[in-house]
Amino acid sequence: MAENTKNSKLFAEFPPVTTREWEEVIHQDLKGADYDKKLVWKPLEGFSVKPYYRAEDTENIGHIHAQPGDFPFIRGNETKGNTWLVRQDFDATDSQATNEAALKALKQGTEAFGFETCSDCEPSVDGLDKLLKGIDFSKTEVNFVSGHNSKKILPVLVDWLKANKQNPTNALGSFNYSPLNSLTRKGNYCKDETTSRIKVKELVEMGRQLPKFRLIEVDASIFHNSGGTAVQELAFALAMGAEYMQWLTEQGVPAAEAASKIRFTFAIGPNYFMEIAKFRAVRLLWAKLTEAFLPEDISTTQINIHAVTGRWNMTIYDPYVNMLRSSTEAMSAVLGGIHSLTVLPFDAPYQKPTVFSERIARNQQLVIREEAYLSKVVDAAAGSYYIETLTSSLIEHAWNLFLKVDQMGGYSKAFIAGFVQSEIKVVAQKRLASISSRRETVLGTNQYPNFGELADLNAVKPEHVKAPETVKPTDAIAEPLVPYRAAQQLEELRYKTDASGRRPKVFMLTLGGLTFRRARAQFSCNFFACAGFEVIDNLGFKTVDEGVKAAIDAKADMVVICSSDDENATFAPEAFEKLNGKALFVVAGEPACKPELEAKGISNFISVKSNLLDTLKHYQQLLKIN
Repeated sequence: MAENTKNSKLFAEFPPVTTREWEEVIHQDLKGADYDKKLVWKPLEGFSVKPYYRAEDTENIGHIHAQPGDFPFIRGNETKGNTWLVRQDFDATDSQATNEAALKALKQGTEAFGFETCSDCEPSVDGLDKLLKGIDFSKTEVNFVSGHNSKKILPVLVDWLKANKQNPTNALGSFNYSPLNSLTRKGNYCKDETTSRIKVKELVEMGRQLPKFRLIEVDASIFHNSGGTAVQELAFALAMGAEYMQWLTEQGVPAAEAASKIRFTFAIGPNYFMEIAKFRAVRLLWAKLTEAFLPEDISTTQINIHAVTGRWNMTIYDPYVNMLRSSTEAMSAVLGGIHSLTVLPFDAPYQKPTVFSERIARNQQLVIREEAYLSKVVDAAAGSYYIETLTSSLIEHAWNLFLKVDQMGGYSKAFIAGFVQSEIKVVAQKRLASISSRRETVLGTNQYPNFGELADLNAVKPEHVKAPETVKPTDAIAEPLVPYRAAQQLEELRYKTDASGRRPKVFMLTLGGLTFRRARAQFSCNFFACAGFEVIDNLGFKTVDEGVKAAIDAKADMVVICSSDDENATFAPEAFEKLNGKALFVVAGEPACKPELEAKGISNFISVKSNLLDTLKHYQQLLKIN
């Protein structure tokens, strides 16, 4: 009672403030500026995000009072903690070497493996023994990334388990069999749709010997890594999962069994809170969808999610930044609630991961578990007005997009018709345009590049940086989705400079007032360094003559005059004339006197309005870098 009295006195000192009062103050502070343009965020997901949220914003959210472990599982499948499996993936082509590396990783904190097997190899008990020797399937989850070869491996795996006195009913793991993934990535089924339906059912029946194994994968990472939004990831993954449920139940597989055999793989994006909301949203969406199939056991509507840090925003230049990206992504997935997590090594875009990069990737998970204690709290984001509202918005918009796909006849028909691809292309093009114009930052690529960095031409090859072209194979029934990285267009540009063996020198001719000359020199240095050009900054010159002489002495290929717009009216023509064609001349800024400068022969200008990609391509051509 005393405590309540104390709290009452405390809150009495802070009278409640209504939303109307908050809004009045905000409008006063804006001083006539447009509220929506200044403060309302409009992500590509298709809904608006307000600058702040209050309890009243969550009043109409139906799931707000849900408990952990309760249907529809929006707050997670667990009730006492937030455990997830630390997973590490291996190229299992060399079975013996992979086994040695896996056993070593077990001692260093790995709890689950992803073995990428040969897609056309004939499995055998002896072959599996080399790969799996020393692994206890009742304690370590083993996931076979084997695609259409899953049907061949499964019975051999059962034989291996029995031969090694391990009970198949206790074995933990998965296969990633998925004809719809094949359709998405290759534009065709391995056989045809009818055969695919039958094989999915056959695999489920064979898999009854491994009751704790997930057998069918819905790989939503392809949508993210092709440039899609969180809404598109959710909707198209849901549509793919619904089609598998339909295939199986129509062939007599009980709904509960069908649902318990499907695993989802999601990539994680850089939008921290949106990603937390994405993982919370998909649990509700999948639970509600599978409930419609009337499973006998409602617990089977719990989704099983494997998360992988995204490739979309990984970079080859300044690659250590990838560690920072994957750290926040891993936190998003963990706070959103997942079954297992793979953190991709920072060098994954351009080489086979090293011992160092694999160790860092593994330890990123261990740090957020053991030192940040993110495993201790179930659904730590619950109750946040912002995240709860984001979650609700994602659920609504993803469900509406799913219904569009459903009305087209389901995922396969929508994909063959090109709907899925066109939806993702529209968004991806907008995202790439934002990156090339620097409205969206990719650190180290289109902003704040490492000036002195050169690509390791022994490790980084042209195919690593060249954006792939989407070409419909001759035998395809649909255009495939081709994943790529957002930085590739700019990386290809910079790689061209590095591979040419020549780094053009860009000299900053800094004149006039300190504020403008420094700001524009810094802007210009960052701008041209994004193409791998060597930038030469200067504190400032007293006269145009002094600056031009220094530029010529430095053997500059390009001279950028950095001054205020007003000063450029006199400085720029004088510098241009004295330089006399000995280097390309560029004006930093968009001065009002631009027409007058152009009339005097000055044709090159850069500013915040310049498209970084197109402008740098233009200067590469002028400098004859091919």
